[in-house]
Amino acid sequence: MRGYRLPHHRRVEEDLAPSRGTDMSGSALRRGRLLALLVMALTLVVALAVGASPAGAHGKGDGDGDKDDHGAVHPPDKQSVATGYGGAVTTLDPYATAAGLEVLEKGGNAVDAAIAASAMLGVTRPYDGSIGGGGFFLIYDAEEDEVASIDARETAPLATPPTVFLENGQPIPYDERRVSGLSQGVPGLVAGWELALEEYGTMPLHKLLQPARVVAERGFVVDAEYVDRTEDNLEIFRDFTSSTETFLVDGAAPEEGSIFRNPDLARTYKLISREGPDAFYEGEIAEAIVDTVQEPPVAEGATRNVRPGLMELEDLDDYEAKWREPTEVDYRDHTVFGMGPPSSGGTTVGEALNILEGYELSELPEHDVLHLLVEAEALAFADRGKYLGDPDFVDVPVEGLLSQEFADERRELILEPFAATEKPVPAGTPEGAPDDGVVLASAAASGSTMHLTTTDRWGNVVALTFTIEEIGGSGIAVDGYGFLLNNELTDFATDPGLANSPDGGKRPRSSISPTIVLDPDGEPFAAYGSPGGATIITTVLQVTVNLIDLDMALPDAIAAPRLNNLNSENTNFEASLPVAAQEALKAYGHNLPAPTEDPIGNVNGIEFLDDDGLLGAAEPTRFGGGSALVLEPWAD
Repeated sequence: MRGYRLPHHRRVEEDLAPSRGTDMSGSALRRGRLLALLVMALTLVVALAVGASPAGAHGKGDGDGDKDDHGAVHPPDKQSVATGYGGAVTTLDPYATAAGLEVLEKGGNAVDAAIAASAMLGVTRPYDGSIGGGGFFLIYDAEEDEVASIDARETAPLATPPTVFLENGQPIPYDERRVSGLSQGVPGLVAGWELALEEYGTMPLHKLLQPARVVAERGFVVDAEYVDRTEDNLEIFRDFTSSTETFLVDGAAPEEGSIFRNPDLARTYKLISREGPDAFYEGEIAEAIVDTVQEPPVAEGATRNVRPGLMELEDLDDYEAKWREPTEVDYRDHTVFGMGPPSSGGTTVGEALNILEGYELSELPEHDVLHLLVEAEALAFADRGKYLGDPDFVDVPVEGLLSQEFADERRELILEPFAATEKPVPAGTPEGAPDDGVVLASAAASGSTMHLTTTDRWGNVVALTFTIEEIGGSGIAVDGYGFLLNNELTDFATDPGLANSPDGGKRPRSSISPTIVLDPDGEPFAAYGSPGGATIITTVLQVTVNLIDLDMALPDAIAAPRLNNLNSENTNFEASLPVAAQEALKAYGHNLPAPTEDPIGNVNGIEFLDDDGLLGAAEPTRFGGGSALVLEPWAD
């Protein structure tokens, strides 16, 4: 079983990090600072001579970005699959993929590329994730042959009481919780960038933010997904002066194919570039965030009941991204690493895989594999609902949940011969479970998020998933700074006394599931993740089974029809699920209502091939498809 270490906060400043060599054989994330400084100096000279090049201008392949007569940056052609060598980037958006690849071209590593890509997504996909929210990093260090993880999850302000979402003993309606200051957690993404760079980065933050800053300033081409997401939030955006001014054009969504600019976000990135993360957590940006939370900029004439929040400047100043132990399970001779609490992704995926370990899925017909997926998901989600929360506030029995003995016990509830169990199923009692009478909490399927995956020439890997929760977050932009604040605190249960109840300084439970899989020899096999609320977990689980049990290539594993069960009487499925499989599942007793209106998940990732080959893959069609690029493409 592959090991992992728990790196120390600010190890570089403590001079505890090993020296970073530059040979191609495995100097990995800890590369020489001298090389990075030389690259920076050369880049600065070129930038001063000809002007900073926008992201997309150096994308590999036939789809290089360019600029129009007004300076707007056009994206490279979107391709969902790319194969080659030397490094790869996959994201939901071609601008972001190109930004990450540009960093790899300039000598940066996988962490550097991930930060550049995530900053760009905050420009071109601002309703899914940005500096107004948080996320989780899963990092494979090729030199140390270890996996580490960073928790950059949002926190509740210290003044938050357990009853924050109750009025007169009743839950505040969800829409009113979401669009309010009460839902806005202290953002963590910028602190996550800082922590990752301190430990592993080779390029300074200001260089990594430059591609995104240029595109925010010069503009990008609006696609159909951007229009749809804006229109989904029109009523909310119109109720806030800051959101209207930032994201609407004459009070409406921008037109597809038009050029959209966000000069306020460009200025925000410039501030962070010049002053570092302190500008976000202590300086004028922090002040603007607190002002927005405490006094939401409601438009004149708006009738929405918008409750102010409880965030103070001290909450931002005290925020810390944290190193956490990744989860780890063995599955069919592979090692699967995921994100531990406060995310429920790694434990729930891991428990479900341990349950499925008892079946030879590769020898079963498709409908039986899908049946067992549904049953394992329901069992694992029952345990997720009862036990998962912020480990700094509740005792989460991670070791017990991920033990094979517990999975064997849970598997006994799956009926033989195959038939659907009655759902919801009750939670089990893993070793180490708290004896405090905590009751089950439901799993919400909704939510928006972004995932990206990077790797470099040294074999390092990053799987980063980040979010502002709902599509559009709280719907409230920070006035003059160009980004939306999250509504992550709605991930808390509304009632006190649960593992995932609100509390001051607490992080709400997440479903985010960045995943890195090592092969039987301990080398990277694949890395991937997805957005989608609680369905992130089931999507990642199904892709894992497709890869390992069904021997699919990553593009096929991503494209395959999906279904899921979150421990509910209904099993959700996509319309592309074959009718024969639907009928077989119904015959087993599963309740399959109408297909989901939206696709389930939006996966991207990287598969590691023989002879150092790389296969980058993203969704081919779901939500308009994703984007994959490699540093050195294979010849056609």
